[in-house]
Amino acid sequence: MLTSRPLASATVLLLFTVDILAASADLNRGFSIPLVKRSPKQRDVSEQARIAKLQREAVIAKYANHDRRRSGQGVNLLVDQDYDSGYYGSLAIGTPPVSYNVLLDTGSADLWVAGSNCGTSCGSTPTFDPSASSTFKNQSQSFFEQYGQGAAQGYLGSDTVQMAGFSVDNQAFGIVGAISMNLVQTPVSGLLGLAWESISSSRSVPMWQTLASSGAWDQPIMSLQLTRYTNDTQANSLEPGGEFTMGYVNTSLYTGDIDWQSIAGEPSFWLQTMSFLTVQGSNISLGSNVNAAIDSGTTNIAGPSDAIKSIYSLIPNSQPASGEWQGYYSYPCDTKVNVEFNFGGQTWPMSSADFEYTRISSSQCIGALFEADSGGSGRPDWVVGDAFLKNVYSVFRFNPPAVGFAELSSTATLKNGIDAAPPSATIGSVSASATAGSIRTSGIASSLGLLSAVFVVVVASLC
Repeated sequence: MLTSRPLASATVLLLFTVDILAASADLNRGFSIPLVKRSPKQRDVSEQARIAKLQREAVIAKYANHDRRRSGQGVNLLVDQDYDSGYYGSLAIGTPPVSYNVLLDTGSADLWVAGSNCGTSCGSTPTFDPSASSTFKNQSQSFFEQYGQGAAQGYLGSDTVQMAGFSVDNQAFGIVGAISMNLVQTPVSGLLGLAWESISSSRSVPMWQTLASSGAWDQPIMSLQLTRYTNDTQANSLEPGGEFTMGYVNTSLYTGDIDWQSIAGEPSFWLQTMSFLTVQGSNISLGSNVNAAIDSGTTNIAGPSDAIKSIYSLIPNSQPASGEWQGYYSYPCDTKVNVEFNFGGQTWPMSSADFEYTRISSSQCIGALFEADSGGSGRPDWVVGDAFLKNVYSVFRFNPPAVGFAELSSTATLKNGIDAAPPSATIGSVSASATAGSIRTSGIASSLGLLSAVFVVVVASLC
């Protein structure tokens, strides 16, 4: 996961490196947890360049190593943070449950939050107090995460985790006691990984995968709709960020059919095959077997150097940037850049507003596509982040594993730049439960060991 806009939570890239006791699950539904978005304060160009440099380094480091009145459906209203630099939602941990804001990251697979022992390195970020939860278990294992711009460390624990009306008992997560500056900022306390168990460094089953594999959801899918405020000069630090659903798709937010494309290879990242790009009406061939990770935790879009160079060669008067902007390109701000991405034969346009990452002068802009040669064995060639995802309705399917895109409806696009207060976190009552089978304490745990489930009808509360 990566954030690139000024004042974003910089880059949150999680690769847990220790064994963890994977969770048995108790699945519950019936409440809605809204997500919150905040926009960045104005910063000078040198600060923007520093953040951009961290984003590029972090991508390289990370990938180098319908009826809502039914059971099994949940929705989180999102918050857009710092002019689209990151999108976060809320979940609740412990008994009694306490709400925390977490960045949603389809490019990683682990959950962590700042702990009450975090001290000054966590600043005023809300923290989790294990002693306040009667269901917390210390797994007695160390926790360490290295990021492109810093690190987080602590220990592993497990507890009841609730989100959007669902609950999982004994969910494993990291409790961070020390964290590098700018990794997360108030009111965000951590990160929720939404990728597959196979890339979980803690070797635990992600919460979403436990829910999807258990039959707790009406459909084994989750979806994202993200808002745009990057071109809104009147945006506040926190704005409505869109919607994250579990167990269904919101048909009011897209039009036409969902175009499903199978996961490239074994499930790990949400990988898609990308054959070519269209820039200013010209096709750029990317070669065969080129994979792109669909990553909601990354603000911009990273690609191989030769492909990025070809893209900007089609934009008149663009040139490689230097200094902390190394790997990025500048171009005239008065140029409307049209880029289209092709996944499995279907082409999806990207708004020129999203192509413009930031202005560095009255006439020159920095593009959102940057160089990061992170591809290789088991690693994606491209990392496609929010700059693209704001332009489509995105659906992630557990079985059979696939990513689906659909055209945004007018209902969805009208949410861009809307003058409204961001949603606040809520905790609802548990309306359904399930019991998980035992999971190994070492190695990669199986997410398919659920023994029984009891489902009831839930009315999802909507804001």
